Amino acid sequence: MALTASTMLPLGNQAPDFHLPDVVSGKTITLTSFAKEKPLLVMFICRHCPFVKHVQKELAQLGEDYFNRLEIVAISANDAKNYPDDAPDSLKAMAGELGFKFPLCYDETQETAKAYTAACTPDFFLFDTERKLVYRGQLDDSRPSNGKPVTGEDLRAAIAPVLAGKSVEGEQKPSIGCNIKWKSGNEPSYFG
Repeated sequence: MALTASTMLPLGNQAPDFHLPDVVSGKTITLTSFAKEKPLLVMFICRHCPFVKHVQKELAQLGEDYFNRLEIVAISANDAKNYPDDAPDSLKAMAGELGFKFPLCYDETQETAKAYTAACTPDFFLFDTERKLVYRGQLDDSRPSNGKPVTGEDLRAAIAPVLAGKSVEGEQKPSIGCNIKWKSGNEPSYFG
């Protein structure tokens, strides 16, 4: 299992728009699907990655804890042909099993992942109410087999000031996980 780190897209970037199907509702989700008065968390995840499996309960808990205060969308961009666990039907089952309270979209063309410079699963991008990037990086210091508890500490420490209309302070560490499974010939230029 090769480890891949976030690209650490420069802060202040505007959230790229997207038009993706929610695997649960079948509705098309775009940036305008989310309330402008709330910050937006975009998470790139998948079903088969051991790093996502390690934190998946915390991802669901984020949806619970910030319901009605923070907009959240999860996106899977993995090549479903070669990674069938990441196909839309499997993702729909995952969302149901974990009780996600946010859309889980499938990025079949991988263009949304490229627009966000997503590199790994999980990869997190937090935008303020103006849809400017204020945090990109890890959920916390926990990794499969490092013995540290999954707390969401880093991401939660970024969400708190954003909900209060303040700036995110402190170091932002890259997320670490499996690389996004790009379709053959579709690897972005920023990806190793």
